[in-house]
Amino acid sequence: MSDLGSLADYENVDPKQFAQIVKNTPDSEIAAVLEGPDRKKFLDAIFNRMPDTFRADRAGSTNATIHWIITGGEKGSDTYEVRIADSKCEVSDAPTTDTPKLAVTVAPVDFVKVVSGNANPVMMFMTGKLKAKGDLSLAANIQNLFDIPKG
Repeated sequence: MSDLGSLADYENVDPKQFAQIVKNTPDSEIAAVLEGPDRKKFLDAIFNRMPDTFRADRAGSTNATIHWIITGGEKGSDTYEVRIADSKCEVSDAPTTDTPKLAVTVAPVDFVKVVSGNANPVMMFMTGKLKAKGDLSLAANIQNLFDIPKG
């Protein structure tokens, strides 16, 4: 069994520990967290950690706005905006543009697997579990821009 308390309280879990929790947690249990009252807290914690795991040394001249659309929410989906510019990463749960350079749509459990290093985003794209609209070269490079633990 996983440590669902740690999963729901992600902001207090080390990224490597989080990767192991996700790896050892059945999809149904991850889904239960993402379908419950802790969904927003959980997603906020993941996105709020992105600036800390951002690899500015790999960003080069990347200047992009990425929308992550996590399906299955109470409102149908949750959209988070990740802005990369000037070797910095900023995140917001209130998108500021209707025209991101890239929009990634993914189911909640698949999203958690990708950000924890427990799924290959390229394979997920090829099998239709992850949809990308816009700059596909940016989509292919996202995982290189962040220090993602391996589950």
